[in-house]
Amino acid sequence: MYGTQSRRAISFEFQSQIPNLRPSIHTRRANITVKFQDLYGFTVEGNVDDVNVLNEVREKVREQGRVWWALEASKGANWYLQPQISSISEGIALKSSLKFSTLANSITLKKLIRKGIPPVLRPKVWFSLSGAAKKKSTVPESYYNDLTKAVEGKVTPATRQIDHDLPRTFPGHPWLDTPEGHAALRRVLVGYSFRDSDVGYCQGLNYVAALLLLVMKTEEDAFWMLAVLLENVLVNDCYTTNLSGCHVEQRVFKDLLAKKCPRIAAHLEALEFDVSLVCPEWFLCLFSKSLPSETTMRVWDVLFYEGAKSLFHVALAIFKMKEEELLLAHQVGDVINILQKTTHHLFDPDELLTVAFDKIGSMTTNTISKQRKKQEPAVMAELDQRLRRLNSLKVDDK
Repeated sequence: MYGTQSRRAISFEFQSQIPNLRPSIHTRRANITVKFQDLYGFTVEGNVDDVNVLNEVREKVREQGRVWWALEASKGANWYLQPQISSISEGIALKSSLKFSTLANSITLKKLIRKGIPPVLRPKVWFSLSGAAKKKSTVPESYYNDLTKAVEGKVTPATRQIDHDLPRTFPGHPWLDTPEGHAALRRVLVGYSFRDSDVGYCQGLNYVAALLLLVMKTEEDAFWMLAVLLENVLVNDCYTTNLSGCHVEQRVFKDLLAKKCPRIAAHLEALEFDVSLVCPEWFLCLFSKSLPSETTMRVWDVLFYEGAKSLFHVALAIFKMKEEELLLAHQVGDVINILQKTTHHLFDPDELLTVAFDKIGSMTTNTISKQRKKQEPAVMAELDQRLRRLNSLKVDDK
């Protein structure tokens, strides 16, 4: 995790043991704010209730670990790499042409992933199920090393922005905020900016790539996870210059909020609150700046298996969990404060994901795709109008 084998060994040993957090006796009595370090090295602030929640979550993680290891022992180390089925309906449709064991494995896997992948298994499971391993296998083995050497020393608008953002990416982290951490993050981001010139670099990717570096076993694996994320998992054009894909996602989310949480949507519309006040950070950073890191990893567990629709489930769940509070809000600022406080203290990923998938209801990838196609013309027209307006201002300045 932290660049050298010794540090990585310590990290994975730490993750596999998953220690309980123990605030001091004085802290427990006073019930004041405490600071502690999470599994990925981030300093977290919370009260004793938060610590208790995290300890309960970590016990569940240990239980999940035992389940995964038992499956590996009985089904084989890579049992989850059998043909995948992303939904029950798809499973029924394909049942006639697939072995029942494959269908059972797919349903089991979906349930298991929603309950969380053990931290020590997360790198290999993500790399396999996301499609990153397959993507890497299509190029020469030296691809990443050749790429980083070829672009070394080259200066572009993307590299300048990356250099500007490196010290602002999770400042204070014990590895990311070091020369070694900055160098690794820079190589991944600069390398990808040359791989895909249409994307280049977009602010938000620094946070995503940083967390991938903390999870994956190697810098190269983090690069391929970033590649599969941008090229296969997420919607097209989310990180291009005009962020058109992100604008589409916001409009789709607004429609979904009205459908799934009509009382909240109506109240927020009356307050003239727009989802663009919170959604860009959620969708561009994939919740990495908003949720605690251990909760973010659970969201990404689902993202890499079920796809981008899971981001809508999670975003809707955040609103749904605070429905009563939001309905009492009188100002836009109150809404933003409620949402920020909620996300920053969502230490229980099971609570979040239960609401996201059990209470929000189903949303198929096909339905989301239709919603995107419906919104795309309006977004492109709006962006085109904005561009013409900017160009006219430039002419006037001359």
